[in-house]
Parts: sequence; structure tokens; C-alpha cells
Amino acid sequence: MTSPPTPLSTARRIVLKVGSSLLVDPASGTPHAARFEALSADVASLRADGKSVIIVSSGAVALGRRALGLKTGHLKLEEKQAAAAAGQPRLMRAWEDALARHNAPVAQALLTFDDTERRRRWLNARATLETLLERGAVPIVNENDTVATEEIRYGDNDRLAARVAQMMGADVLVLLSDIDGLYDADPRSNPNARHIPEVRRLTPEILAMAGGANPSAGVGSGGMATKLEAARIAMTAGCATVITLGDQTAPGPVSALAAGARATWFLPDITPETARRQWLSGALKPAGALTIDAGAVRALRAGKSLLPAGVTHVTGRFERGDAVDVLDSEGRSVARGVSAYSSEDAVKLIGRNSADIEAILGFRGRPAIIHVDDMALSSRPPSAPSV
Repeated sequence: MTSPPTPLSTARRIVLKVGSSLLVDPASGTPHAARFEALSADVASLRADGKSVIIVSSGAVALGRRALGLKTGHLKLEEKQAAAAAGQPRLMRAWEDALARHNAPVAQALLTFDDTERRRRWLNARATLETLLERGAVPIVNENDTVATEEIRYGDNDRLAARVAQMMGADVLVLLSDIDGLYDADPRSNPNARHIPEVRRLTPEILAMAGGANPSAGVGSGGMATKLEAARIAMTAGCATVITLGDQTAPGPVSALAAGARATWFLPDITPETARRQWLSGALKPAGALTIDAGAVRALRAGKSLLPAGVTHVTGRFERGDAVDVLDSEGRSVARGVSAYSSEDAVKLIGRNSADIEAILGFRGRPAIIHVDDMALSSRPPSAPSV
């Protein structure tokens, strides 16, 4: 009997989060080779099916603390940062070796809190990850623990993975854990705990089911509470989230999930596309406006990006990453989007060809003033831009 389809089967883009307890052998403090190989085989299989995969990987601190001879237990901030600095190259080497067997190049992406919370840096981070995926690489994302302070940290890679899924428009976020999903009580202490296979709303009752981290794992900072918070973030972005057991090696955990392994699915009621457009059209206050010609209006309505050649006027003062309204020649709202250029630079690009951007501005910017992925078409009357 075949397993019922899940969002994994139709997903185009998947974010896979793997915790320290799965990747690091607690006895030796070294990479768990069998699990790296199983996960890499899973990633290769997903890529062969035409899916793009981003890995959010913990493990740097756990690998580095053994290399530096740091004690077990709680580390001071500077010790944790030193361990991250020593462990990150070891973590990347383990991923590189495992994925090389499947001819999959890897690329390191260390993010800080500001990279997903500030729109200018969000644009840069997203463009970098998009380019890596376009070039066939597997991005390996981790928090930049070496420079982050306690006040500006994600604190765990569950939340970081959810922010990456949100930023990249992922369809599915896979949280690999030491437990096969959400239970109504802690199954480690309650044999009558009931497994919850599907969640469509994060009610107070569901949130109350979260317990603490597994103390027997010895590493990692997350628990079920952080996974539910990650699911909340992802669901608001239209991304389905699944929590499943991550320690399988034959087959790997994602292959097992695809074959019907026990898991908890958190299913949103909107798609990533709908969530993105709702955010662009309703959640962002425009800081200015771009007036465009009739040809550009037709191009936008046909699903194209806004190029400098179609812009006829710039209103207001805005920076790269700010939201702007896009108006036709009669002042009617055509769209709202996130500008790839400041108002000062946008004025210089009015009516110009994208090939001339570098000569005009002195740097090689993006060909579109607003990329189609950062735009929501609108039939509403234009709002007054800030001046």
C-alpha cells in the first residue's frame, strides 16, 4: 500500500534543519559519519527530483569545544564563540566530504539576526542564497556564533531555519529531531502520551504540549517549544513544517519521511506565494513611489520585473530595501514592492537600460529596480507616498 502524499512530494524548495545531537557523536565529539552520509544521500535524492535544498546545520560549537578542550556543560559567551570558530570548519568539512560523494558542491552561509530581520540585509542574504541554488550548490547555513552577542541572536537553529524558509519562499521546512513529532505529553516519561500527526492551528492547547530539550542528548539548545515557534513562523509564510526523527541511516530520515515515517505536519492555510503578496501589499508602509510608462505596466501585469527603462518619475525618499508604490502615468496603483535601489540612485536610472547601471552608479547593481519576487500587483487606489 502506498503512503498518502505529503507536502514533501510537491515541494519545489525545502529547508532541512539538522541539530547538533544528530550530527555530533557525543562520545568522541567528532562528526557522526553514518548520519552525514544518510542525510547527504537524502539531499542528493531530493535534488535528483528537481527540488532545491538548503541545509540549516548546527554542530559547530559541539565540534569546536572538544577540539579546544573546553569543559562540558554551560559555556561563557566568549568560550562559545571560540568553540564556534574552531568547529565551523570541521562542520563544513564533514558536509563537504559527505555531499562530494553525490557530486553536490556545498557553500557556507553564516547569518546573523540582522540578516533576516533588516530588509536591506535580507535582500543581500536572499540574493546570495538564490545565486548559490542557481549554480547548483547546497547552501549550508548556520548562525554566525563567532560574532553574534546574546542580545542579537536567534538562540537556536529551529528559529533560524524558519526565518530562512520564510526569506527563501520555501514550501517545506523539515525539522529533524530526537523525537518523531509532537505528543500531548512527554513520551520519555509518559507511556500513554498520544502522538499528534497533523496540526492546522497553533492553539494554546497545542503550544502547551511543548516540553523541554532532551537532557540525554548532551548538546543542542532547542526543544519542542522552539520547534513550535519555528512552525508558527513558517506557517505565517505559507510554508508547511514537519517534525520527524532524524537518526535513521538506512534509509535516511527524509527518505523515511517520504515513505510514511511517523511525523507531525504543521499545515498552513495559505501558500508561500499568497503569504508573500499579503506581506508586500499590506504589511509594509511605502516610503516613496515609482511612476512607470504603459509598456512597464504591461510587463508587470505579465509577470515581469520592473526595469529602470520603464520608470519615468521617482517620488519620496527611500533606501534600498524600503517598500515603494508603483504607479501608472495617471497616478493609479499598479503594484507595491521592495526597491533594490535608493531613491537617489533610482533617479539616476530613470529610463536607462539595465546594462548601463554599472557605468551610471559605479557599481554592478541588480538589473531590476523591483524584482518580480519582491512585488505584489494591486488594483487598489494609490496611497500617498512619504515625502
